[in-house]
Amino acid sequence: TVTIEDQMATTHIDQVFVNDSEWSLEGTYIFPLPEEAAISDFTMWVNGSPVKGDLHTREEARRIYEDIVRQRMDPALLEYVGRDLFQASIFPIPAGDDRRIEIEYTQALTADNGLIRYVYPLSTERFSPKPLESVSIGVEVISRELIKSIYSPSHSVDIEREGARRARVGWEASDVTPDTDFSLYYSVSPEDLGANLLSYRGEDERGFFALLLAPDVDAGREQVVAKDVLLVLDISGSMDGEKIEQAKAALTYVLANLNENDRFNVISFATKVTSFSRGMQETGLRRNAERFVAGLRAQGNTDINRALLEAMSMADPERPTVIIFLTDGLPTEGVTDSARIIENVIEAAPESVRLFPFGVGDDVDTVLLDTLSRELRGASAYVRPGQSVEEEVSAFYAKVSTPVLADVDVSVDGVGVEEMYPYPLPDLFAGSQLLVVGRYGAGGPATIEVSGEVNGERRVFRYEDITFTDRGGEDFIPRLWATRKIGALLNEIRLYGESAERVDQIVNLSIRYGIITPYTSYLVEEPEEALSREGRDQIADRQLQAMATAPAAPASGASAVSRAQSQTAMEKADVAAAPSMAGDQSGAGATVATVGDKAFVLTEGVWVDTTFDIQEMKATPVVIGSDEFFRLLEDYPEAGRYFSLGDRVRVVLGDRAYESAPGEPVAAQALPTPPVEIEVTPEPRHNDGGLPGWLLQLLEKLTSLASR
Repeated sequence: TVTIEDQMATTHIDQVFVNDSEWSLEGTYIFPLPEEAAISDFTMWVNGSPVKGDLHTREEARRIYEDIVRQRMDPALLEYVGRDLFQASIFPIPAGDDRRIEIEYTQALTADNGLIRYVYPLSTERFSPKPLESVSIGVEVISRELIKSIYSPSHSVDIEREGARRARVGWEASDVTPDTDFSLYYSVSPEDLGANLLSYRGEDERGFFALLLAPDVDAGREQVVAKDVLLVLDISGSMDGEKIEQAKAALTYVLANLNENDRFNVISFATKVTSFSRGMQETGLRRNAERFVAGLRAQGNTDINRALLEAMSMADPERPTVIIFLTDGLPTEGVTDSARIIENVIEAAPESVRLFPFGVGDDVDTVLLDTLSRELRGASAYVRPGQSVEEEVSAFYAKVSTPVLADVDVSVDGVGVEEMYPYPLPDLFAGSQLLVVGRYGAGGPATIEVSGEVNGERRVFRYEDITFTDRGGEDFIPRLWATRKIGALLNEIRLYGESAERVDQIVNLSIRYGIITPYTSYLVEEPEEALSREGRDQIADRQLQAMATAPAAPASGASAVSRAQSQTAMEKADVAAAPSMAGDQSGAGATVATVGDKAFVLTEGVWVDTTFDIQEMKATPVVIGSDEFFRLLEDYPEAGRYFSLGDRVRVVLGDRAYESAPGEPVAAQALPTPPVEIEVTPEPRHNDGGLPGWLLQLLEKLTSLASR
């Protein structure tokens, strides 16, 4: 549980450790403190009693970690070399018993151009021999300054905004083995539109960046864009029953939550198309519209083409227009060819239109809905059987009801940027945020401009003295960018057809970043072929041939909807895709793992860096725990995280490859541990040799300690 108030973070940890063995065990508690943490207070309690521990600086901690690694106790600790360390001895834990440990520490978080980062070392939980029964993280952020963006690149969190200066962030899971530290960014800014840049650039490659854009949570009336809302509802016979009642409730919610300067209309369609009014209406008539909606009945066929063309004819080219389109079926009336419907609607749509289709159930044409939403700068959503139409539409409209910047565009002067996702950029809404990722060449200072329309006027927000790093940085960005690009490529193949270029990019990106896709199971099944340039080319050719001869995938049905949802989720992901076939960190049952911007595949007992080419490269062996090994870590500090994967790791560092190999444990070295305190009580008993009772107790306890 974390409270961050004006950049001072207080972290309270509550953990329960269980001794599942048949013996009483002495526990040693090790906690690697977050990097760059400035600890001002650190207390520890075990079962209600305070416990004294030692706080080691990173220099002392490095020696402790290296000693443990040299003794071959656990190379996974290499990940924490370079961090401060808290260490304490826990009293003996009886067999089958547990110990509840509570820790609290405070640290001052630094701000970089208004962007603040908090990290909790959650990856330590992977040392547990079993998955965690449950784990949760809750963060409350309180700030005197206006909070703009809140973002976690490590976990899919829930964010609840409580006004402009307070927010809550939550994540929880059960039966999991966390292997990634919890990371949270938030920004503060007095500007109407907050903008913060994160970047990363490896050695001899183009860089990656992530740009966070967030308007005020409580946007003023002068900032809100007046919009038109068109509600288009399928009332064909298949909508009869619960579906149409929920859909009508959803439309009523939207009508009740229109902004004062909005306009609206309602269109129902089946065999014929009926409108509430001939044109857009002011909000004063919404009660009449609610009665119109209440009177709708389900009957007839489905004329999607005519309904959408009717909506496009009402759209005002001078005002942002949101079209919410609900249907539960395929076109069965009028024009029924999906390609023709797409062509007709795109040709008729003004540039002001944003189309948001909702497919209700699984009998919908996903290609039709997704292509239209993609071309008209909206987003499609699917309400699966058992889900509530009312809840899905209401939740969506709550997010987009207050646009503050339309037709958003981002330009950068001073650094060349490319391959930005999402593309095109969506509109910005009050209380929302936009995360843009992309590539760049050489790093350096730059000026970023964000522009858009506000009630017919073009506004430009300019951010100077922004720096794209030339080396290092936030290493989560490459995999996030690759996740979005792969999702976009998969969607392009699904909607527009396969091409050699798209397939080739998916193959190379998925192998490089360890992202498993329907087309890339060969990373797991054929790692030897995947780990060479020639092999990857052959895989791409085979995939392209197989796709060309295979029957076309269905556009409707449960599998089609699931595919549309998963690929769109990748294209819009805020967290990089995790390997779908990962096991525990010891390598047992594991296949693919990621560390920073690298991916590794487990083959023949060795974790192999996917940038290693088995046909063109040779690896230099280095013994774990040797002096040479630790000199390598001094040259490449980030390598500790890679070698922490297991006993055998092959990784590319700079222009060379290295392979760690297990060696003989060195002689055990004394680690700094607190003295053992033994309590004895005076007793009037003696043994045959005349020893007093207190000495007998002491000998018994020392013998027990020695045996353990």
